[in-house]
Amino acid sequence: MTVFAAASLTDVFKAMAKPFTVEHDNYALTFSFAGSQQLVTQLEQGARADAIATADRATIGRVPRRGPHRPPVVFAENRLVIAVRSGNPDGVRRVADLSRPGLRVVLAAPAVPAGRYARESLGRVHVTVNPVSLEDNVEGVVTKVGLGEADAGIVYATDATPGRGIEAVTIPDAENVRAEYLANAVPFGDQRAGGQAFVDFLLSSRGQDVLRRFGFLPAPS
Repeated sequence: MTVFAAASLTDVFKAMAKPFTVEHDNYALTFSFAGSQQLVTQLEQGARADAIATADRATIGRVPRRGPHRPPVVFAENRLVIAVRSGNPDGVRRVADLSRPGLRVVLAAPAVPAGRYARESLGRVHVTVNPVSLEDNVEGVVTKVGLGEADAGIVYATDATPGRGIEAVTIPDAENVRAEYLANAVPFGDQRAGGQAFVDFLLSSRGQDVLRRFGFLPAPS
């Protein structure tokens, strides 16, 4: 069984593989991680998957419908933070600082959920940023800041983890955006039951426990 998943879900979904297969030992689980928009494009071009998890509602709405299906479900939420280089040498304290002349800012591209969320946050404080690069997924933003190729970027809170050469600057609620993660089975032949089993696992108490352990906010009740 193959699950397509947004790049920001890489660590938490890998941690889910063992508990899922313990409950469903008739499935061998394989993940394919990329930007949400890239995953949907692959499905539109004929790629096969049994379930998909994206980082926003608009993207999962583009998934081709090739048979009976249930609507996608929100299984977790996330928040934005400003990723800065370790030690925050540029003294970035708030979203408005990202417009500071000379500060190298990197963002996810507008087609990427993380990029859309970032622009919504910037819009709330009426800040214009000219990024030095636009990345295909949020992992690209984290990597460039961690390597010192950029001074700051907007990422999900779950991406700003220790050991990546970055640290997180909190964005207050009034300037923040709540990111939604949605999942759906992709109905292809006999494997669709497996895809739905994985979606159901995400909503189960065990799946939600793993998500919380990795810093994701619980699915809305």
